[in-house]
Amino acid sequence: MKLQQLRCVYQIVQNDFNISKAAEFLNTSQPGVSKQIRLLEDEVGIKIFQRNGKRLTGLSDAGNDLYKSISEIIREVANIKNISHEHENDDTGSFTIATTHTQARYKLPKVVEAFVKKYPKIDLNIHQGDPSQVTEQILKGNADVGIATESIGHNANIICIPCYSWNRVLVFPKNHALSSIKEITLQNIASYPMITYDYAFTGSTIVSKVFKEANISPNIMLTAIDADVIKTYVELNLGVGLIAEMAYDKNKDSALESRDVSHLFPTSTTYIGIRKETFVRGFVYEFIKMFTPDITDFDLRNFLKK
Repeated sequence: MKLQQLRCVYQIVQNDFNISKAAEFLNTSQPGVSKQIRLLEDEVGIKIFQRNGKRLTGLSDAGNDLYKSISEIIREVANIKNISHEHENDDTGSFTIATTHTQARYKLPKVVEAFVKKYPKIDLNIHQGDPSQVTEQILKGNADVGIATESIGHNANIICIPCYSWNRVLVFPKNHALSSIKEITLQNIASYPMITYDYAFTGSTIVSKVFKEANISPNIMLTAIDADVIKTYVELNLGVGLIAEMAYDKNKDSALESRDVSHLFPTSTTYIGIRKETFVRGFVYEFIKMFTPDITDFDLRNFLKK
């Protein structure tokens, strides 16, 4: 059994069972990957993949169990490489951050600017997605860290470091009827079509819970994962927008009025998530400190020991 064979299995799954894409990632040929898979299947005595002719369609039951072990091995190999680079005092390598649009657009830019200046040899990648996708990328090892709100803390395999707390604002066009209301209520919001994040009313999120507990059904007119898209449609007067407070800029969003609605919704917390048992290189440690400047070295080390 060779490490390259395990890498072939791992990359085939990561590339949606497309052997050509896996081969491209591994800098080898499609026949070469197919051969490695056949050799591994012959050695372990099971069929790892389900097939439809020559096309791979998924993992077999045995292959699914095998893939879990292979994933752990691939992550441990990455850890070994990281340890090696760290002890060589080598500030080179790649660093991938999985995060939501709001974090990437409004909170990360200044931190990324400072990080790139300090570590110019690091290849930095930012992957955007919704909180569930951020969680998945952390667990699969496709991202070194993930930045999102509470949902990443629901997985026992992720260490979550609290970064900052925030709430929501309601945005609407200037001279809207809501402008004259001193303290906006849930019923006020529900009286108008609402434009908000696509994950805000799925599952048991904070916002959906608040409306449900008040026995009020909001009129969700449109959803998006991008706060800028939400604000664009609010400017067209298609509804009122419920967005994270950091996504409103009174100078750039001068066509809109913003109202604090923190009296209606509990505070949310943004976390940095790292998969447990991951070796944290020095530049990743420094990035966390840059993004969470109030954290002490003592507290950060305690979080990472969990």
